[in-house]
Amino acid sequence: MQRRKFLGTSAVASVGLLAASSLQAKEHQIAAATKLKHNINHSVCYWCYNTIEFEDFLKNLNELDIRAIDLVGPKDWPLLKKYNIHAAMCWGAEISLTEGWNDPRYHDTLIKNYTEMIPKVAEAGYTNLICFSGNRRGMEDTTGLANCAKGLKQIMPMAEKHGVVIQMELLNSKVDHKDYMCDHTAWGAALCEAIGSESFKLLYDIYHMQIMEGDIIRNIKEYHSYIGHYHTGGNPGRNEIDETQELYYPAIMKAILETGYKGHVAQEFIPTWANKIDALKQGVTICDV
Repeated sequence: MQRRKFLGTSAVASVGLLAASSLQAKEHQIAAATKLKHNINHSVCYWCYNTIEFEDFLKNLNELDIRAIDLVGPKDWPLLKKYNIHAAMCWGAEISLTEGWNDPRYHDTLIKNYTEMIPKVAEAGYTNLICFSGNRRGMEDTTGLANCAKGLKQIMPMAEKHGVVIQMELLNSKVDHKDYMCDHTAWGAALCEAIGSESFKLLYDIYHMQIMEGDIIRNIKEYHSYIGHYHTGGNPGRNEIDETQELYYPAIMKAILETGYKGHVAQEFIPTWANKIDALKQGVTICDV
């Protein structure tokens, strides 16, 4: 082989080997078994992975040592028990994200739904049950807050009796949930004050609050006493929480731990990777500070 030809062929081969080696190293890093510290109690929202059969997904969680799942109702609980997976955030009593506690027209239905669901949650051995403010539809925030407080106070005695915490999710009204009322942490904290019960807290969705107000770590530190649960998600796009987005999750997780928080943090990003379980594993590993 001529020297010029040999050098050209070798260079191409070397580049190919380096690329393959780099790719293999990344795949190995992602696929390698990870021993979680569990300083953070990890959970995950199944809807982001619902192309995977539910039981298969629970098997994946066992393999990843993720011990909890979010946004599951009574029909899912028997399988959770089978695989020893905790329901960190239950649902099934709400009407919808848009029809919530801020509108008195829905109070009778919501009170009925929650008074039926609270004992079921407690009997199953779970604690958290989600709720939503509903949309504004031209309503003033102060009016909506008063309406939420009036309705929710009627289920607080039952929640307190059963040790169940009703958690209202903070959502963004800028991109994903136009007109949603509980879209700022300060509003949610004021609602907590108005209700005045440890059985009512906020579900702080980091992705949503980054869009609405930013200043994530400062707000977590300021309002942590009102927060009972956390969701993750990369911004923009609500995809992986790695270097492809603008939030630095290790620092956020450390700030959460510094508040003394003992609850769960649930991954709620929509994976873009072909292997969604590898994406989940990466997200949990990033948060396992």
